[in-house]
Amino acid sequence: MAAFSGLSGVAGIAGLSTCASAQTDWPADWPADSLKAIARSRGLRFGSALGGQEPESQQRFGFADPAYRALIARECELLVHENEMKWQALRPSRDRFEFTRADAILQWAETQGLSTRGHTLLWQAPRWLPAWLNQLDFGSTPVKAAEAILREHIRTVTQRYGRRIMSWDVVNESVAHEDGELRANAFSPHLGTFGQVELAFRYAAEYAPHAELVYNDYMGMGRYFIKHRAGVLKLLDGLRKRDAPVHALGLQAHVGTSANGEWSGRGGEDEREWRRFLDEVTGMGLKLLITEFDVSDQHLLADTARRDTEVAAIGKAFLDITLSYRQLRDVLCWGMADAYSWLQVFGPRTDQLMKRGTPYDAHLQPKPLRQALAAALRAAPPR
Repeated sequence: MAAFSGLSGVAGIAGLSTCASAQTDWPADWPADSLKAIARSRGLRFGSALGGQEPESQQRFGFADPAYRALIARECELLVHENEMKWQALRPSRDRFEFTRADAILQWAETQGLSTRGHTLLWQAPRWLPAWLNQLDFGSTPVKAAEAILREHIRTVTQRYGRRIMSWDVVNESVAHEDGELRANAFSPHLGTFGQVELAFRYAAEYAPHAELVYNDYMGMGRYFIKHRAGVLKLLDGLRKRDAPVHALGLQAHVGTSANGEWSGRGGEDEREWRRFLDEVTGMGLKLLITEFDVSDQHLLADTARRDTEVAAIGKAFLDITLSYRQLRDVLCWGMADAYSWLQVFGPRTDQLMKRGTPYDAHLQPKPLRQALAAALRAAPPR
């Protein structure tokens, strides 16, 4: 993905419309019309993912673009690494950790006064674990070896960052979308599919006792996610019954259309089912976070204006329901501009047009989805 010069991005930042709140309980140097200030006025925190340090795709996620970094700093209070804290990035071999890329983004965030979330200590799907782990011979005492590897990883990562990270996605996407069952991986024969999740949370609580510990997954609204939601509820209930230290559910919130054209949810029954799901989660005493919000327009019409209007409507419908839960405090987009969105790579449009599922376009100009985000944040009940 080509980088942009940043001139149009600076103009876009300067040209945002004013939407000041009656409350001003944010730092004096925050623009009152920024999404972080609007969110803070309701007791919420707004943020985004940021990445782009991978050598093979240096520009894809935007960290190298100064104009994009300026946009993130202006709009966001929170940051999460897109890929740089995942196993395959942090741990290229069993005996070596590589923190350079993760450290660079965290250090930049701190210079801008942004807080950082950690993502993720265990991504359960084998597709997203490093090859050395998937191929590992665990030896003559495989249970002890598996426990040691998982413990070492969580200890090393959480202790490196300490209180610089106050919220961790401890486990990511344990539930298989197809049937709602837990995913098997290299740890499963030795720790179990459920056992590794429980252990990950217990290790995280041991080594990061200060932190909010989150289970993160992409179940969403609509019939397409019925089995997925049921599997997440079963997992969370099992962890609760085992008194595992889980504090919150991260809602990835990749809304819109799926690869096969099915909606992730919009309309009366879909919205009622989503409320029932959130009621069950919060009924377990868990908090909520929106961790990865964007809108896929994969199967919407090509016309830009119509597509942007529909994307904004889909996003706002989801946000209005989900933000009505006072157990939710944090809202993060999975990227703020179309040029640096994972949506361009995963499930591209058949017409080859750029997807328009983030608040800003490829030239860092605000779109209707940015307006929808601001409106949903302003309408949220105060925390």
